[in-house]
Amino acid sequence: MGVYAYRGCDNLIEAISPRLEEAGWRREGEPELADMVITYFPTMNDLEDLCFGDNGLMQVMKPGSMIVDLSSVTPNFAREMNAIATLSDLKFVEAPLVVKDMTLADAFARDNIFCFASGEDGCVVEAKDLLDAIFCEVKVVGGGGAAQLMRAANTLQTVAGVISAIEAHALFMASKRSISSIEMGEIQIEFSDFGAQAIIQAIRDERFDSSFTCEMLMGELSAAIMAADDYELIMPQAESAMHLLELLAVIGGADKAPVALALVYGEEAACAANGLDWSRAETLYAQEDGIYSEDDYDDAFDDYDDSDDSGSIGFGYSVN
Repeated sequence: MGVYAYRGCDNLIEAISPRLEEAGWRREGEPELADMVITYFPTMNDLEDLCFGDNGLMQVMKPGSMIVDLSSVTPNFAREMNAIATLSDLKFVEAPLVVKDMTLADAFARDNIFCFASGEDGCVVEAKDLLDAIFCEVKVVGGGGAAQLMRAANTLQTVAGVISAIEAHALFMASKRSISSIEMGEIQIEFSDFGAQAIIQAIRDERFDSSFTCEMLMGELSAAIMAADDYELIMPQAESAMHLLELLAVIGGADKAPVALALVYGEEAACAANGLDWSRAETLYAQEDGIYSEDDYDDAFDDYDDSDDSGSIGFGYSVN
């Protein structure tokens, strides 16, 4: 099929490289040797550094080659990348990935991920064979920025569903610990949809690890919030969800599955058993004056395990 290179999170490439090889794609280590370069980062900052920093990706790629970005960014940033790629005699396809069931350990299995895709002048058609090897479905939509807008809308709905299911489970668990609920007898949660059922079952099974992590979901949500900010739209529910996920990350859950947010609603012993440490949150949430500086956030996030090469966490969303 062709030659590709990859830059981004290890979790994804470990999952997709075997099926790309099976489809006939050969991997090269250096972008300048590839026909297509696949990128996937949790944050826009990491992607921006890769593409536009010193000896950035767009400077070293050979003319006529293509960037296929699977990251979550704003529609405006996607259009900017496309414009700069065109000026650099490169091609660009935005194909933000979407995870169907984020509770699975192998969340990047082919039948569990799809993408929205958009680009110009037949670029999506040119990248279709590569995308088909990675995803179970490729949903081609509109022009520049359209795929990222679709992904943002999907993320807002998904995050709302995840947190509502977690809080529904927390409510039932709290009621079981209350003597005032004895007369209600044994009742079970009625699931609102399959997504809620999957989340709650994962909590019951204590499946708090996944190749799709809290950090990745935060990146998706951050991009959605920034997209809304670009359109001068305030998203109170999304920003509240972001703060909850930030709390999980601060206490050590950045590399946990998003469903691990359920531990925040439970007992401290359960958190400790899963490697979460509430003392890490004191820097942000226990100051007497209640005022937190940028350095406070940096110190708290310094405790994360940033052993992968995707860079440090940078949650650049705008709080309106």
